[in-house]
Amino acid sequence: MRPTMLALLLTLALPAAAAPQVSNLHSGAITAAVQKGVDDPARAADSHEDARRKVALVMTFAEVKPGQKVLELVPGSGYWTRVFSAIVGPAGHVYTVWPDEMAKFSTKSLATWQELAATPHYANVSLLQQPAAKLSVPVPVDLVFTSQNYHDYHDPFMGPVDMVKFDQQVYDALKPGGLFVVIDHVAPAGSGLADTDTLHRIDPETVKREVEAAGFVFDGESNALRNPGDSHTLKVFDKSIRGHTDQFIYRFRKPVK
Repeated sequence: MRPTMLALLLTLALPAAAAPQVSNLHSGAITAAVQKGVDDPARAADSHEDARRKVALVMTFAEVKPGQKVLELVPGSGYWTRVFSAIVGPAGHVYTVWPDEMAKFSTKSLATWQELAATPHYANVSLLQQPAAKLSVPVPVDLVFTSQNYHDYHDPFMGPVDMVKFDQQVYDALKPGGLFVVIDHVAPAGSGLADTDTLHRIDPETVKREVEAAGFVFDGESNALRNPGDSHTLKVFDKSIRGHTDQFIYRFRKPVK
């Protein structure tokens, strides 16, 4: 029997449990521009987080390049903002959205971010404060990015936001061919939106359905932040799992018409 045929038969004979947990996995090499941005000396205080957050892999998966315009939703303390700023450089720009509803509960993070934005090194970063349900950006962007916050838009304190309209606003904010990258904590399969306000998790398939309904095309996923040891049943702030939750990274593309 030829080796290729034998390999095929062995593959077919494997039990379903041996199949990978996720498909379309990203395995691209880290680009020089991304590595240069990650190595920016101004990020020295963030570097201890880089291995855990897989920053270089995430930025490469998001296809961030010099000169791009990026829209970051809910930037927190600015960890991702500083990376985006370094990669897109002076010819690019990073717009960061602080929803009015979120700012009320994140005063410390907002203050930290405002301090960042006032630093000359981050002259290519600006703040957009607006209602969560009314996303807008001054110019079309190459990338819309959100980390661990997509689930929040479903919760009462944010409105909740009409996600059909919101995802359409994201779509409209992007240039043709632009990307929407979503990172969030995994909830049990089939749970839908049941855990967004309790465990702060969301079913990845629910995110995919919502975003695709706006006209996006699913463009792949990365397993860089997956953790098979996460039971998906604990609140993400639980000490036993905080900082190490199972997270999906989905990439959606706006079609070029």
